[in-house]
Amino acid sequence: MADWGAIALAAGFGYLLGSIPFGLLLTKFAGLGDIRAIGSGNIGATNVLRTGRKGLALATLVLDGAKGAAAVLVMLAVLEREAALFAGLAAVLGHNFPAWLRFKGGKGVATSLGTLIAVAWPVGIGACLTWLAVAALFRVSSLAALAALGLAPLYAYLIDDAPAAALALGLGVLAIVRHRQNIRRLLRGEEPRLGR
Repeated sequence: MADWGAIALAAGFGYLLGSIPFGLLLTKFAGLGDIRAIGSGNIGATNVLRTGRKGLALATLVLDGAKGAAAVLVMLAVLEREAALFAGLAAVLGHNFPAWLRFKGGKGVATSLGTLIAVAWPVGIGACLTWLAVAALFRVSSLAALAALGLAPLYAYLIDDAPAAALALGLGVLAIVRHRQNIRRLLRGEEPRLGR
């Protein structure tokens, strides 16, 4: 097990990297104002897509995923794997609860997927393919996210090891917590569909 100093360093680095609000920055630089004032008010790619700017939404998706992956990969290069796992978890927490935005961030789906790809790429790819399959079938982004991150612990358990499965479980729980309102709308049949 990595020592607590290494874990604290990794978590701090991951949080700071994860808390960069790319969706907010990109939409402001594009002259679209504050993304938090439209749609769900979140800073992630799904809400950026509501501006009608698909390129900005794609850039947000890639950058949000990249910050999760970078947190893990940088820490893997300098510390033990266990510390790198904490860096990935902290990056998602940073995205979800960024200090500079009064702890009101996104839902962490892209950052979680980027983290999983960096930790164990077959697990991350499996989660991404699950997202794509559910989104294609049901056209509901939140349902796709919940399915992808809900199944990721199983993928990690079957494909990788216990620490990766524990991280995936933590990311899955975070996804459920951040999607509470979406889950309520899903149960009522009121969740918006992709493309609307």
